[in-house]
Amino acid sequence: MIMNNTSGKIKQSYESISKILLNALALCVVVITISSCATTKKNNNGNLVIKEQGAFSAGGTVVKSEGAFDALKPWNVPQGGQTRHGDHADVFYQIPANKKHHSMVFLHGYGQSRRSWQTTADGREGFADIFLKAGYGVYLVDQPGRGDAGQTTKPVQITATPDDQTWFTQFRIGLFPNFNEGVQFPKDSTSLDQFYRMMTPNTGNVDETAIVNAMSAVFDRSGDGILFTHSAGGSPGWKTAMKNDHVKAIVAIEPGGFTFPEGEEPEGNRGGRGVPLTEFLKLTKIPIVVYYGDYIPKEETNAASLNFWRAVLATARQWAKVVNAHGGDATIVHLPETGIKGNTHFIMSDLNNREVAEVLATWLKEKGLDK
Repeated sequence: MIMNNTSGKIKQSYESISKILLNALALCVVVITISSCATTKKNNNGNLVIKEQGAFSAGGTVVKSEGAFDALKPWNVPQGGQTRHGDHADVFYQIPANKKHHSMVFLHGYGQSRRSWQTTADGREGFADIFLKAGYGVYLVDQPGRGDAGQTTKPVQITATPDDQTWFTQFRIGLFPNFNEGVQFPKDSTSLDQFYRMMTPNTGNVDETAIVNAMSAVFDRSGDGILFTHSAGGSPGWKTAMKNDHVKAIVAIEPGGFTFPEGEEPEGNRGGRGVPLTEFLKLTKIPIVVYYGDYIPKEETNAASLNFWRAVLATARQWAKVVNAHGGDATIVHLPETGIKGNTHFIMSDLNNREVAEVLATWLKEKGLDK
């Protein structure tokens, strides 16, 4: 009898505890739901919401060695009959909620990787984040043989020759060790150290055709978009637009080379041989804007790096005339002539990159690329 009463009391206690736990759980669900709703509301009022992000490889080739592969041999014994996948682009992408129709695909310049679009020497937001927050999906590319796309099929000897000061000068930060007056580049030692550490070597002998094929494969994946290029990325950028109809506009930051139609290329053009007019005319079907920064002299100087950019800017203007003469829509913007001064070769990461982004946003709106 005592045992039965004890069992009853224990049963009642378990039932009471279960009710308490269920009530507590229900309360937690309500709190979590309210918290989730509050977070969603806050995000919709201004915070960035990423709907999708990821990484993938695009394009590339596969080579195979002669011989037969024996799976029973140790991994470190050289064998034939094996494949190597290389010469592809590596892409990191982010798609915001309520994204615009056109995505942005970013191709870096010489000695650089996608990081030059992601951030700045002093840690501010780069163009990729600025326009991601404006509603554009962004695709950040490491071209074949660079950065995370280091696997190549044609080897090259990587040097470790010190050359930081060469690039400081070539990129128009100043004539080392002096900074240009009024330069839009952070002058503290930490920022300069970070800038130098953004340089990355070629890991293979990758030709322009491989880069163009890889970039076209990126657009096959991204769909309609705006191609951003920087510096040495400019030349393969023109040919990517010729190859893939998903390229709906080009924003070129200080391209070093230009693609002309056959018979119209200027002497010494760094963009290589001319292309058939039928191919070139594809560039006349899309809006193109090209930006150049400051410290490009009007007259020849005794500084080789400055004369280099003087010649490039002159070629850019000549190229735009050819594009427009064939019915195109190409604009060359030399920023100092618009009142925006102090920019280096890295316009997209200079101290005034938001000001430049606003100018670019106006152009995108004018061309109907902001929807």
